[in-house]
Amino acid sequence: MRKMIRRIYRHRTTIIISLIRMILYIGLALVFFGLMSIENWPLRHASRTLGTTLFTYVMLSGVMHSVYGGFAIGKKKNKPVISSMAMSTLVTDLATYLQLQIMNVNTNNNARLVLFGVDFAYLILCFVIQIVLIVFMVRIGNTVFFKLNRPRRSLLIVNHTTDSESIRRKINRFRLQWDITEIIPFDAPDVSQKIWDNETIFLIDLPEEAQMVLLKTCYAMQKDAICKAQLEDVMLSNAKQLIIDDAPFLSMDYRKITIGQRLVKRLTDIAVSGIVLIIFSPVMLLIALAIYLEDGAPIIFRQKRMTVNGRVFEICKFRTMTHEASNAEKQQSAKEDDRRITRVGHFLRRSRLDELPQLWNILRGDMTLVGPRPEMLENVEKYKQQLPAFVYREKMKAGLTGFAQIEGRYNTTPEDKLMLDLMYIENYSLWLDVKLLLRTLTVFFKSDSTAGFEDKNDNNS
Repeated sequence: MRKMIRRIYRHRTTIIISLIRMILYIGLALVFFGLMSIENWPLRHASRTLGTTLFTYVMLSGVMHSVYGGFAIGKKKNKPVISSMAMSTLVTDLATYLQLQIMNVNTNNNARLVLFGVDFAYLILCFVIQIVLIVFMVRIGNTVFFKLNRPRRSLLIVNHTTDSESIRRKINRFRLQWDITEIIPFDAPDVSQKIWDNETIFLIDLPEEAQMVLLKTCYAMQKDAICKAQLEDVMLSNAKQLIIDDAPFLSMDYRKITIGQRLVKRLTDIAVSGIVLIIFSPVMLLIALAIYLEDGAPIIFRQKRMTVNGRVFEICKFRTMTHEASNAEKQQSAKEDDRRITRVGHFLRRSRLDELPQLWNILRGDMTLVGPRPEMLENVEKYKQQLPAFVYREKMKAGLTGFAQIEGRYNTTPEDKLMLDLMYIENYSLWLDVKLLLRTLTVFFKSDSTAGFEDKNDNNS
């Protein structure tokens, strides 16, 4: 009995968070089915409609929460978890609602498909209640988690050339997870003792030989190690374990998109960009009018960018800066509190609506929906000099969205953008494209996603 009590106490956080997660998921389902059953009597008792709808809801909920990250308590802050849960719940609700309305087209209910009847009002009310429930449970979950788990004592081991303060600022945004006790160089004489005194060890930009020694030290001392990704790490991220005779290997296959994948990707680009352009055409007309009334023509800003195999094309965006800035011979990216940005431009940048014309680039074949972000030509040359591996981004066609656009920010460093893009390229699949397209919607909840560069960075993109 005592052993069981000790085991429960040791895993109390996992048990409590699992209970909160279960209560939340059940609560979301009860809200949906409770409100939908008001007008749909088959949902009130065992029936084919109830079984089919429940199966659809559960399956979609599992897939969508997997795509968006689910109830990531203890790993992320409240806002990202709430936005991810909200998006996965919204997609699940809409798809299940559509399936239910299609099933209602029969002799006993509706003669035709009704999407915006009384049920739709209940759907809106359902989503509002679900959002309140999500916010409440996420806040409770993170509060409980961090009450039961203090921040882990963390040590940063860095290279002499590392911008350690920049790394510290990034990690300090998650100070409830990690408490940085000290920053030391990798060749410090007491590095082993420092590792022993901490729980999580961050290894940042270390020489390969030194990193391997320190990783072995962490492994021997049973310490958690977190390494900042380097190029070789990303290249091996999709490596498979291979045993030849009795010798273990890691197999890194040179990944190329197959003809079938290219065809599906291109057809998806055409279908999605075409449909979105048609749906948003009224919005685009209003945006064009707003730009013209504030600052005149031109409405569209064009700029040469680089895509697959170094090919150059002209990207189309709604103009967000003044005439002078847009027509400047030497283009410069937006900075913090940039006075060149117009009032309409500020709104377009925050909402990402300035990128809608890029759907025309996708329809034409210059770009794809998901891929590495197209860079300014001036920056490409500079980045290739600083980071020779930057050329690897040209293995795939430039895209509207991707890891760098979703996880990164406008002012993310070129090196980190490169790593994020290579993570996509080296792990490419059609399912990954679907997940990234769905996750792109969460960008609108990130207040810092369009943060400009500091003044010292003149030409970053």
